[in-house]
Amino acid sequence: MPLNETRRDITVFVARRILTQNPRQPHATHVAVRDGRILAVGDLDDVSAWGPCNIDETFHDKVLMPGLVEGHCHLMEGAMWDATYVGYYDRRGPDGTLWPGLKTLDAVIARLREARAAMQDDGPLLAWGFDPIFFGTARLSARELDTVCAERPIAILHASVHLMNVNSAMLSLAGIDEDTDIDGIARDGDGQPTGELQEFAAMFPIYQVIGAKLSIAASEKPHAVWNFGRVAQLAGVTTATDLVNDLSETGNRTLREVTSDPDYPVRIVPALAPQRSPSLGARGLREAIAANTDKLHFGPVKFIVDGSIQGFTARVRWPGYAGGQPNGLWLIPPEQLVETFLPFHRAGLQLHIHTNGDEATDVVLDAMETMLAQHPRPDHRHTLQHCQMADAAQLRRIRSLGMCVNFFANHIYYWGDAHYTQTMGPDRARRMDAAGSAQRLGIPLALHSDAPITQLSPLFTAWCAVRRETSSGRILGESERLTVDEALHAITLGAAYTLGLDDRIGSIEVGKYADFAVLDEDPSACAPHALKDVPVWGTVLGGKVFRAPR
Repeated sequence: MPLNETRRDITVFVARRILTQNPRQPHATHVAVRDGRILAVGDLDDVSAWGPCNIDETFHDKVLMPGLVEGHCHLMEGAMWDATYVGYYDRRGPDGTLWPGLKTLDAVIARLREARAAMQDDGPLLAWGFDPIFFGTARLSARELDTVCAERPIAILHASVHLMNVNSAMLSLAGIDEDTDIDGIARDGDGQPTGELQEFAAMFPIYQVIGAKLSIAASEKPHAVWNFGRVAQLAGVTTATDLVNDLSETGNRTLREVTSDPDYPVRIVPALAPQRSPSLGARGLREAIAANTDKLHFGPVKFIVDGSIQGFTARVRWPGYAGGQPNGLWLIPPEQLVETFLPFHRAGLQLHIHTNGDEATDVVLDAMETMLAQHPRPDHRHTLQHCQMADAAQLRRIRSLGMCVNFFANHIYYWGDAHYTQTMGPDRARRMDAAGSAQRLGIPLALHSDAPITQLSPLFTAWCAVRRETSSGRILGESERLTVDEALHAITLGAAYTLGLDDRIGSIEVGKYADFAVLDEDPSACAPHALKDVPVWGTVLGGKVFRAPR
């Protein structure tokens, strides 16, 4: 084929401004794309050096930045919308519908009754997003749920996904009674189950009843994977994780089929969860990696060491929970951490480790020191996920171990007031998600939503790290704020680095995928308080334009 004819395959996107996240060339107005990759960045003269091209002025009045990278979320976001949303905050679904948040337990019960009345089958009533911490000392027991329906089984997954409430019919169907010996089953003064189930072991009998519904097995449902793609596209995201995945044969096949569709708008990074798939191991993950594609990248390994702070299942150091609640649960016993991590570390795989409480962070850092002393590995990029309560000394240890951190910045807005008054107290609440300290120490960092725990919206997440403002307007830890530029880096190249994908995504540079977030305004030039409100026009994935539905 003649050279000039090949060059007609070049498309040049023209924009009002391009934010590249490349410090050698931070801004541009033109980006040339060929074969789904970035060919040139600069002005018209720069991109014209490659010869004849197709000029696309669709974005002439827009701002382009690297496609946003969500380094900790779950495909469950796409599956949850099969159930009823009963969260405290407003939430927008994949079809654009806004579901108002429910501010009282009575409102929760009312929505459940509406959902029950609309059901046309005899299956269980399922809901999600509930969080009792917003309702003071009141709890949602089986007794209250029985008033919605005594005969139909009901299960409500908490916003944290670490707890669940069920009614009496569901307890009976799952075989949970006063004789059931499983940690995490809440009981009343007479030893009877209250209907609150804490962590996966206690919830497992319920999942045996309801199957893949409300579970992490969303990768097995094509419609859930598509729903997730739509939610991500609305937020300007072009690469997103599924940070707990069974890597089941059905799920892997579904992901390959869906992501291979040219109209699927997101690259997916599933993470093996050995706690759920103990038989798979490093060898099984290597087999999945061998079949990676441009839009499906297996590789990370996810471990969960403790639970959630607002669910009082995270492991925290002295002085414990501010309300005097018992310390949380170990999902991996500390003495087993080294032997649990080691096979994957020695196989050259990257570990993403959930630690919410500072005691959990302590024991993981101890295990990392032991493991790395025995088996050194340069540039391992093992990443602490959430790491919400890490103090200055722990952050220094993280830096010395060559680790990364992905902070759950959204927590400051959604649960900051509860942490200030109920869980951690004022001093520790001010230091939570200490991105400013990590930035000053030079620790590679990202920010995340943990969707479906909170809304998938990296610009909102960046706003949380910049403002550190709770839902009531309280500022928690002004010294831990990031600048706007630092926060934008964290949701693009920073997140790409924590996933080991910074060689192909996260910045607009020659050779990388032509993945862009298309914005109506320049987030680097807006007032910090307005960052969360920058409108997303759509995305570009591998040079293909995806306009967000209006």
